[in-house]
Formats: sequence, C-alpha cells, structure tokens
Amino acid sequence: MSISSTASPLAAPSVASQASPLVMRVIGACALAHLINDLIQAVLPSIYPMLKASYGLSFTQVGLITLTFQLTASLLQPWVGYYTDRHPKPWLLPVGSLCTLVGILLLAVVGSFPAILMASALVGIGSSTFHPEASRIARLASGGRFGLAQSTFQVGGNAGSAFGPLLAAAIIIPYGQGHVAWFGLFATFSILVLYGLSRWYRNHLNLFRLKQGGVATHGLSKRRVTFALVILALLVFSKYFYMASLTSYFTFYLIEKFDLSVASSQLYLFLFLGAVAAGTFFGGPIGDRIGRKKVIWFSILGVAPFTLALPHVDLFWTGVLSMVIGFILASAFSAIVVFAQELVPGNVGMIAGVFFGLMFGFGGIGGALLGHLADIHGIEHVFFLCSFLPLLGILTVLLPSTKGV
Repeated sequence: MSISSTASPLAAPSVASQASPLVMRVIGACALAHLINDLIQAVLPSIYPMLKASYGLSFTQVGLITLTFQLTASLLQPWVGYYTDRHPKPWLLPVGSLCTLVGILLLAVVGSFPAILMASALVGIGSSTFHPEASRIARLASGGRFGLAQSTFQVGGNAGSAFGPLLAAAIIIPYGQGHVAWFGLFATFSILVLYGLSRWYRNHLNLFRLKQGGVATHGLSKRRVTFALVILALLVFSKYFYMASLTSYFTFYLIEKFDLSVASSQLYLFLFLGAVAAGTFFGGPIGDRIGRKKVIWFSILGVAPFTLALPHVDLFWTGVLSMVIGFILASAFSAIVVFAQELVPGNVGMIAGVFFGLMFGFGGIGGALLGHLADIHGIEHVFFLCSFLPLLGILTVLLPSTKGV
C-alpha cells in the first residue's frame, strides 16, 4: 500500500516534467505545421478566378469545389478524433500531410473539372487527419494554458490562410496552373515537421493517457452539456457561413463592385485574412483571463454592426471594415473549442475534430449555396444577405455559466 501510494503522485510529475522543457517548442511546431497546412488550402480559393476563366466554370461549380474540399476535410475529422482519443496514432500526422502533397501536385496538372474535385478532396483528407491530432498535441503541451495553446495553434492556420493568396498571386496567377506544384515544397517540409511532432507525441503517450483520465468539474448534467454543445455548433455556423462569403467570394465581390484587378483583390483578401490571424491570436489568451463566454459574446454578436455596414460602403471602407470584421470574428474560435473541450473532458481530439469539421463543413455548404445564389442574384446580393448572419450571436445567452469557462 505504501509503495503504490507514493508511486502515483510521483508518476504524474515525472511524466509532466518530461514535457515541460519542450512545451513552447512543441506548440510552435504545431502552429508552423498548421500554417503550412492552411497555406496550401488557401491556394484553392486564391486561384478560383483563374480556374473559372480557364475552364469556363460557373459560380455554382466554384462552390462545388469548395464543398468537395470542405466536406472531405470535415466529415472525417470527428471520427479521426474519436478513434485517436482512445487509440492514439502518432503516425497519422505525417501520413495525412503526404495525402496533401499528392493533392496539391495533382491540382497542378489536372485538366478537367472532375479532376479538380479529386485534387481538392485529397487536400481535404490531409486536413481531416491533421487538425484533431495537432490540436490534441498543442493542448498536451499547454501546461494548463489551454486558450493560449489553442490560439497559438490556430493563429498558425490563420497566418497560412493569409499568406496563401499572396503567394498564389505571386507564383501561380502570373505563370499559370502548373506552378501550383511549387507548393509541394511546403507540403514536403510539413511532412518533416509532423514526423518530428509524431515522435514527441509517441514519447509522451503516458502523459496523454494521464490527461485522458480527467473528470468534468463544471457540475452540468449530460443534457445541459449536450445543449451547450449544440449552441456552440450554431455559433460556429453563423461564424463560418459568413466567413465562406469572404474567403471564397471576396475577390469576385471586389472585382465586380469596384472593378479591381485579380492581383489587387488578392491584396484585400490578404489584409482580411491577416486580421483574422491577429484576432485568433489575441482571442485565446484573453479567454484564459476573462472567461471564454465573454469572448464569444464580443466576437460573434459584436461584429454584427460592421457586417451590416460592409455592403454599403466604398472601397476604402470596405478594406477597413473587412479587417475589423476579420479581427473580431476570429477571436471566438479558440474560445469555442476550449469551452467545448472543458465541457467534455477526455475527448479532446473528438471535440477538436467536431468543431474544426463543422468549420470546414459549414464553410463548404456556405460556399456552394452562396455560389448558386451569386449565379442567380449576383455577388453583391450575396454579401447583403450574409451581413445578417452574425446576429445569431445572440444565442450566446443560452450558454451555461460555469467556473473556468
């Protein structure tokens, strides 16, 4: 009895202490891999105008490309997370990035709409294995600062999404579709980074299993937890359905309304996505300090006045408001994910998969539906309709108030 009672408390610190020297290095590596993953993903919407012109695509077909990518990226994520919560598979990280590499190389040589869909699906499958696993590793290395770890991890993805259009404008648009292959170098580097992360994860599986043993401390019934998760999902819907209008169609909107060139429109998209990255970075640590519910309130409902004004302003204010919207709207996602993970402890990967999956799924459905509406009513009408979506943020009032969230 005396041996077991002294061994248990010593075991946890010894395992935890192994992770301590590497915490920020591991979180930084997760963020770097996320940057590369989302940079490659950003190639797709960045070259939509070129693909549309080259293959005579309709807005509906452009939306279907988004739908194919986002659904393959979303539908697999919860299942990957659920399975690996119970059966950790460190090798999934580099294998998923290999799938992304194949998809991006295929995108460089395809010559038909179905082949574009296939390449998009492969990139999506790579993303679906990346997000649950990398999010779990970031949390594992957080030292208890879950919001900081999640926002640092997420800001890497946002930064990649911001730089993707710039690199596409510099590398692909002037020289043609074949130059998409240069992004394969990023995917190759990502495989190396993720291989290193998978080794660290494999060496710290005991710490993972120790953290999996956590129990809920929020005092909510299972029914209340389920209800809260549904509300969080609806908030993600309002956020990412609106985000789909900007990430997929902002360049078309600027070209049509203000007669900008493709390259100039990409610069405005970069400014918006850069503001998204900044908002994500600040949202997590602020949530650690003041509570995640307050951050969600401010982010989703607080952005409504700016989205409502966006369709009615000139080019200068369109640029300014898009950055304000990106910053405010993005601050919520880290808070939403950590809120959900604390509601359901022991299911970190599944929750990350569900919410990253919802993010891609709602974005994909939004991209397809909004593309169809743009064909019928015009792109400016789409932006007017989407401006009302953030009003769904009022649902935040239904979230439970619990200690720590």
